[in-house]
Amino acid sequence: MKICVLGLWHLGTVTAACLASGGHDVTGLDFDEAGVARLSTGQPPLFEPGLEDLVKAGLASGRLRFTTDIAIAVNGADIVWVADDTPVDDDDRGDVEYVVARTARLFPHLTDATLVLTSAQVPVGTTRRLEQLFAAGGSRGRSVQFGYSPENLRLGKAIESFTRPDRVVVGLGSESDRAKVTEALGPFTGHIEWMSVESAEMTKHALNAFLATSVTFINEIAALCEQVGADATEVERGLKSEVRIGPRAYLSPGGAIAGGTLARDVVFLSQLGRTHGVTTHLLSSVKASNDAHRQWAERRLMETLGDVSGRTIAVWGLTYKPGTDTLRRSSAVELCRWLHAHGAVVRAHDPAVTQLPPDLAAWMRLTDAAAAASEGASALVVATPWPDYRLVSAADVVSRMTRRLVLDANRFLAETIGRTPGVEYLSVGKGTR
Repeated sequence: MKICVLGLWHLGTVTAACLASGGHDVTGLDFDEAGVARLSTGQPPLFEPGLEDLVKAGLASGRLRFTTDIAIAVNGADIVWVADDTPVDDDDRGDVEYVVARTARLFPHLTDATLVLTSAQVPVGTTRRLEQLFAAGGSRGRSVQFGYSPENLRLGKAIESFTRPDRVVVGLGSESDRAKVTEALGPFTGHIEWMSVESAEMTKHALNAFLATSVTFINEIAALCEQVGADATEVERGLKSEVRIGPRAYLSPGGAIAGGTLARDVVFLSQLGRTHGVTTHLLSSVKASNDAHRQWAERRLMETLGDVSGRTIAVWGLTYKPGTDTLRRSSAVELCRWLHAHGAVVRAHDPAVTQLPPDLAAWMRLTDAAAAASEGASALVVATPWPDYRLVSAADVVSRMTRRLVLDANRFLAETIGRTPGVEYLSVGKGTR
């Protein structure tokens, strides 16, 4: 099949490279000339395990190319796959107009019988809106269909998520387009959950909102555990061993939701409720609870140190999550900014970050080695659970610190630093009494 993928950040680059690996003829389209130029030499816009090799393999095979030219990209395409990463502001509100405007730029160039399949994270109703915009702008007799398939992107495991999905949800306005989607996804899965466009859009909202609610729920339980002497990881085990919940539930006490992906859909649903006069007590409280939990490390530092001003605080991990090099919407970066604003000296390490953005480099020191970050530190915060940190000598780390205080929200290093004599080891859901 001939497929055009619009949007070449994380979602789009993974989508394009994976589709090409499945034997399709893929053209990646974006309007960022510098980004397209880098991709044309095999350099993805961010780190994702295996992605660079997959892009280079696609380029070498001739099945993958990148361009800024709309006419070239969409000419004769069976499917135009809209895979923009929807921008999110500081309040987790998605910039839907960004996706709509970029997609609309393609309309004059679309050829007859093309399917526009959106995977960008947009609110329910957006696919119908695109269909109406196309019709209003002059379809000139062209038959173009629109559909929606929720993205299943998982940072650090994005290629596996695309090529070996549990299932794929697809909403189409016309059943006649099922054959196209079946052929496109054929190399990866035959398990497709077919539904209406609106149901597919709502499925994405509901899935992320359910996961966000689960994370928020267990973190509220964990906060209570800290006060009454219970251990939230033991409570977690009690919950996951219940057949009505299960071992894969999002019920691990730890850090707050970050990155915007889950929170964005909670906000979409809350906005939808306000628009249609439906009160969403539960959904509307999820974001407020999660926002409060984002301050866990700050709160515990103030409780134990009294004041961070003038103190050196070491931070391990800066990226949004392990397996990527993106700092966008990273809770670790937010913590560092808070520390700096309160007068602390911030020394950080991240195995995937070799250079800080100018606004962070002005006041934060990035060390080459993890242990070096703890030199003279009053506290160490394990912000991103990179596997590399389990290999660092705990004795070396704590011997460099002026106070052996370690905050590890997810208990990632409980078996190493957490077991080191003399260390004050704080984690979400376990009190210090």
